[in-house]
Amino acid sequence: MSQTLTKFSQRRRWAADQAISFLMQQGVEHPHVVSLAAGLVDPGSLPVAEAIEAARDVLSDDLRARSALQYGTTQGDLRLRRQLVDYHNRLEQTSTLAASRTVTADEIVCTTGSQQLLALLADALLDPGDICLVAAPTYFVFLGVLEGVGARAIALPADEHGLRMDALTAELQRLESVGELSRVKLIYVVSEFENPTGISLSLERRAELVEIAKHWSQRRGETIYVLEDAAYRELHYGPPSWGRFSTCPPTGVTNSNDGHVENLPHDPSVWSFDVAGDTVIHAGTFSKSFAPGLRVGFALMPRELRDAVNDLKGNQDFGSANFNQHLLAELLASGRFATHAEEVRAAYRIKRDAMLSAADEFFSDLPGVSWVHPHGGLYVWMSLPPQVATGFDSTLFCRAVDVEQVMYVPGELCFGGPREQRERNHMRLSFGVQSPDGIREGMRRLSRAVRAVL
Repeated sequence: MSQTLTKFSQRRRWAADQAISFLMQQGVEHPHVVSLAAGLVDPGSLPVAEAIEAARDVLSDDLRARSALQYGTTQGDLRLRRQLVDYHNRLEQTSTLAASRTVTADEIVCTTGSQQLLALLADALLDPGDICLVAAPTYFVFLGVLEGVGARAIALPADEHGLRMDALTAELQRLESVGELSRVKLIYVVSEFENPTGISLSLERRAELVEIAKHWSQRRGETIYVLEDAAYRELHYGPPSWGRFSTCPPTGVTNSNDGHVENLPHDPSVWSFDVAGDTVIHAGTFSKSFAPGLRVGFALMPRELRDAVNDLKGNQDFGSANFNQHLLAELLASGRFATHAEEVRAAYRIKRDAMLSAADEFFSDLPGVSWVHPHGGLYVWMSLPPQVATGFDSTLFCRAVDVEQVMYVPGELCFGGPREQRERNHMRLSFGVQSPDGIREGMRRLSRAVRAVL
């Protein structure tokens, strides 16, 4: 009996061999490895009691229960979207500047986490060969999304204040000079505590980014959208009080002596500077600040793009999980979400400080090794001497996993553009999953692997 072959689509071939699949496989095959790679949330912080109480409230009323268990709408549950209006406006109106924009329920689309939105936007905006401008480094899973639609990611320099606006302008000028400006469809930024570096885009650059996008959109007669990924906006802890390599500026959040993190003002979003509402897409999620199992995200975007995304979403699922949306609406309305978010911030601040303390303890005497001291998020970005490769096929990665039994995310995954041009001497370290003791042990093991290759 002859065996037939499957001819997959081009998009299937573009999406093959993504790094996230390899990392998940490594975690399964090495269960005793201390993972500083997984970008998962702290299992101890998952809000079991809050979810039970909210589910009881939703299901205790027959009419509400039947509504929650029925199909929803593509755009999302109206009650949740109204709650998201209050939630988003609160973040903007308690910012360090007076809010220049507010949002309405009609402008919000609910998604299955923010990841679905990233994929929908790629489908809606990008043809093969189109260009998305990103920071170097940036969120590596989104780079995989771009590869999956055949788009090109062009990586631009970033510093302690985020994506450099001079580099963005210079690249747009270069692309215009070579006749490729028309291929630029998107500029992607993680505005708060970026995955992987933990750095936030400075206030000045947020305003400048919108101005640059609008200027070049007018210049070419077609919109260049800015995609603001705000997945970590709620996870702010303030600056650590020690360290040799503190590169993040203060974010308006202070720490009290008892370890509690006050919910003080945020910087206004990039979206808030788009007064006309025709340029910036704002992506939010509750996966990091509440529970990833809910898979609830939301988006604010220009109307024309919102209609396109809803059309594509309708083909996919004609509405994200309706019960989950009703549950989150109840959590927001009851105040349970806000209370839990405070607890999460306090817990992650302890874990962030544990990782930075361990870095000082085990790496401070190693020449050429440095790391960012983030003010929020879930990650510490560590750099090794330029000659030390950290990739999957490197001596360091093999020794770390097989000998020292510790895992990290190779930094080269986080750089867009040709593989041969990517920086290869960085590591993304996550403090989300491990306990403080597990973080210290993981850092101790990792330092032994680094010493061995140095």
